Amino acid sequence: MGDPKGVAEGVPTAVLPDPPRGDGRYPIAWLQICAPRGAVPTATSKCLCGRDRSAIGHGKVHALIADHEAHRDTCPLRTPQEGRTAA
Repeated sequence: MGDPKGVAEGVPTAVLPDPPRGDGRYPIAWLQICAPRGAVPTATSKCLCGRDRSAIGHGKVHALIADHEAHRDTCPLRTPQEGRTAA
């Protein structure tokens, strides 16, 4: 008589631990390429720093891929900025 109404009997409850958070990394830049068979390829490169570029055509898409990879070294979100000291 002490059980609240509407509660299923015999159903165990468990508190699950928080899911693992990985190694602390998170994405800040994305490269999306669409190259359907027989069609003109397109690509978009976006970054949380505000970079947003796109390309259409084989040569320009290849150039954007190289530019996206090079942005890793120059992105202000990935590289330490002048005047900042390490914690």
